[in-house]
Amino acid sequence: MFKVLVSDPISDLGIRQLQEAPDVEVVKQTGLSEDELVAVIGEYDALLVRSQTKVTARVMEAGTRLKAIGRAGVGVDNIDLEAATNRGIVVINAPDGNTIATCELTFAMMMAVARQIPQAYKKTVSGVWDRKSFVGVELRNKVLGILGMGRIGSEVAKRAKVFGMEVIGFDPFLTQERAAKLGVKLGTVDEIAEQADFITVHTPLTNETRNLLDRPQFQKMRPGIRIINCARGGIINEQALVEAIDAGIVAGAAFDVFVEEPPAPEHPFLNHPKIIVTPHLGASTVEAQENVAIDVSAELIHILRDEPFKNAVNMPPVPPVVLSKLQPYFKLGDKLGRFVGQITEGPAKKLTISYSGELGDIDTNPLNRYLVKGLLSNHLGSEVNIVNAMHMAKLRDIEIVVQKTTTSESFKDLITVTLQTSKETRTIAGTLLEGYGERIVKIDQYTVDAVPEGFMILISHNDKPGMIGRVGTLLGTNDVNIASMQVGRTEAGGAAIMVLAIDKEATGDVLVQLASQPEIMKARQITLA
Repeated sequence: MFKVLVSDPISDLGIRQLQEAPDVEVVKQTGLSEDELVAVIGEYDALLVRSQTKVTARVMEAGTRLKAIGRAGVGVDNIDLEAATNRGIVVINAPDGNTIATCELTFAMMMAVARQIPQAYKKTVSGVWDRKSFVGVELRNKVLGILGMGRIGSEVAKRAKVFGMEVIGFDPFLTQERAAKLGVKLGTVDEIAEQADFITVHTPLTNETRNLLDRPQFQKMRPGIRIINCARGGIINEQALVEAIDAGIVAGAAFDVFVEEPPAPEHPFLNHPKIIVTPHLGASTVEAQENVAIDVSAELIHILRDEPFKNAVNMPPVPPVVLSKLQPYFKLGDKLGRFVGQITEGPAKKLTISYSGELGDIDTNPLNRYLVKGLLSNHLGSEVNIVNAMHMAKLRDIEIVVQKTTTSESFKDLITVTLQTSKETRTIAGTLLEGYGERIVKIDQYTVDAVPEGFMILISHNDKPGMIGRVGTLLGTNDVNIASMQVGRTEAGGAAIMVLAIDKEATGDVLVQLASQPEIMKARQITLA
């Protein structure tokens, strides 16, 4: 018999599968302190929690029988993932359980802002019968822009089509083929800003999506647009939105999330007559709360029975011999994936990972996952991890190809990553130099020697006299200090690249200035901080 401890309040319906499994004994014991949990956890094979129980390294050390920890929800902030990974304990969550709940809240907010329902309710119950002030708009025949076409965004698109809306979708991994399957038009953020009557966001909060809608996008919008955010605070610049509403560009907004939660009493959203707010209710339905528990319960049974499972958020056990060889390359793999993703335009279609040298003779599956995670994390942030990376890539129709050879001309080990998108193909190679650490040694056809860390700028230019001086002067004028510089070229006077390590992040304006210089074709910032 397997023993499972449920240490947070979860409905019997949510854990019915566990309770009815013939080989599982379920014990519900909630409100335990860390000391109390440490005292009892040693007799359990699995632990099921929500957000209250803090599953610390000390708890896991005492859990000598623990095979799995299930989080009935999406976040795993209350679980020490590193400690779980080190002890070979699988941590799982339920990323799909709140999809419909958040999708439906999005529509509730969209209709509320279209018809000004909360404002009309407030005035009516105060004793004022006012129909003239609350003339709204219909959803039918309107253009809905969806920023983020993952699980929730795709469900929103399906329902919007039923409402008679035209849908334009943006997602870094959305190909023309997948957009056609979903019945949506593929567009950029700026195109959506220019064409949409409503915009809703459904992306994680990452460096790529922070302030995805900002002043430049609001300036492109048609007067009367309405904005909905049931995803994460920070994707839309809050102050810029208030300015756009006050300027008559945005007719109304509905927000379930804030940059800081709960928001300060003086937050401009809280008393604005054209903004509807709710306290992060995306997953707050009876069904969603039950679904996440049902999903995790089913996964725990699979893990305990050594059956295939999904939705793990940490690394499964790796044989010690393989791990000792691969572990030094995990950080490099993650950075190579992030780097190639940031220098390439267009939705990813195919990622080819090539190993040469000693890496070509061992099982690189764990390292493959770090490379794919790095690529996807540019846009998916913490939603992607080293266990679900391959599954997330498959959902986005990204083909993963792994090639190996035991021969290597220049290095003991070399990892070469080639990313093919709908627009271009880029290649990057990296290695570990003994005594020096991680190095990027090739970008496309150019040989370089760059340390992949912090903030970097990649410049494509023509190899002409004075280029280095011009770039250095421009960055110095903008108070951007160059820590190191590498120049790669195949022939004198031809096409070349510069790889700059800089001490702080360069603003978008600096990159525009660089790209406008004579003989410079492109300037792109890479963030590996």
